[in-house]
Amino acid sequence: MVKRNAGARLVRSLMKAGTAQQKAAVKMVGSMLALPKSSVRKRPAKKAAVAAPRARTPPATPVAPGRWLAGHHLAGAQQMQYWLYLPQGEVPRDGWPLLLMLHGCQQTATQFAQGTRMNTVAEKKGYAVLYPQQSVTVHAQRCWRWFDRATQQGGGDVQPVAAILGKVLAQYPIDRRRIYVCGISAGAGLANILALNFPDLFAAVGLHSGPVFGAGHGTVGALGVMRHGGGLRTEPAIREVLARRANFPLMPAILFQGDADTVVHAVNQQQLVRQSLLLNGVPADTPVKVTRRGTRSGHEIRDYQVGSKVVLRVVRVDTLDHAWSGGDTMIAFHGKGPDASRMMLEFFGKHRR
Repeated sequence: MVKRNAGARLVRSLMKAGTAQQKAAVKMVGSMLALPKSSVRKRPAKKAAVAAPRARTPPATPVAPGRWLAGHHLAGAQQMQYWLYLPQGEVPRDGWPLLLMLHGCQQTATQFAQGTRMNTVAEKKGYAVLYPQQSVTVHAQRCWRWFDRATQQGGGDVQPVAAILGKVLAQYPIDRRRIYVCGISAGAGLANILALNFPDLFAAVGLHSGPVFGAGHGTVGALGVMRHGGGLRTEPAIREVLARRANFPLMPAILFQGDADTVVHAVNQQQLVRQSLLLNGVPADTPVKVTRRGTRSGHEIRDYQVGSKVVLRVVRVDTLDHAWSGGDTMIAFHGKGPDASRMMLEFFGKHRR
């Protein structure tokens, strides 16, 4: 259990889919090779600041009865927008559990919220949900730079997201034992990096169609990881994390992957499984409970347990491409399949930091 004074220190430290979807995803892959000039232009540094959310209606407001607030983070010449969903009703005694949601390339935060229907699920389960949005001045396709060495080590894109999260924790009643992070594609890559850099903060992580951690330094290398995985870097990348942090706490994970995904290939999920087992000290030959649902357009769930607790849940969806499973198929990068939003919150609900 995290004590309140420890939580305060943590806040301070933080402050320092169908065919059309697949075509869009292929276009996104090619675009990763060309970062905007503004992303490499040197600009004079300015003092970072985070603006408090203000009550206004952003584009494509997801349908849910709670409060939908918008704000922005300013660091130097870069500005990052974000949205926060707060469920209606009384605040629980220990505060709301919080889910940090990270969109993929060519998505906005509001499209991600609407497509995943996460706010509707969060309302039923009493979660607050935070959606940062990558700026087009940082990456033209709004890709989180999970492939940058600086980001993987806790700098780069980690810093503005961590600053926004720290501000929300300081301003709203959040249960510090129940903070989770998840994302899709590039957002999954960054979600994983956040969990590995702030293991005392996040109680569990959810990765949907995400790249393996610790490989692909640079945009060309990132494309190689998306197609072929991390290769020989798969296990050493996690051993380096464990070497930097003694007594790394248990980091439960739920992993989603579509078998028809040709953007981030399934080998990445296989290697993420190896990384998670190594990170959590689970032997590779640990018995696995396998559940198969459906015969056509079905999915398989593999659960790895430590004692009576599932520390790793692996979901493979037969016909899903590069899209959020069970999302709104009218919105790009969301497809048919089991409800990933519901399954993630159900998994998270069984874990506390």
